[in-house]
Amino acid sequence: MDVFLKTTAALNDPTRIKILQFINLHGKLCVCDLEISFDMIQSRLSRHLKILKEAGFLSVKREGRWAFYEVRSPQDQFRNECIKEIMYLELDLPELKKICKTS
Repeated sequence: MDVFLKTTAALNDPTRIKILQFINLHGKLCVCDLEISFDMIQSRLSRHLKILKEAGFLSVKREGRWAFYEVRSPQDQFRNECIKEIMYLELDLPELKKICKTS
């Protein structure tokens, strides 16, 4: 039951829903690209990413000093269905602004 509660709690925030849809649309993204695209301070963004990662939605890969987030794969059926439903939402997502030259 803890996994279920952690998963559903992670989705109980509009910003995290947008971040998850954004990463699912654009693929692997550097934190700096997410930060500038969402016009969000790094500490606040990192908190949202940590919650999504701990809930099993995202994985992080470090390349040098950069951290890249992407939707975790493979994904269990419950999280996969959650992501599918999120992709149906008509959200006002920001434009992708790429500043990271490594990705």
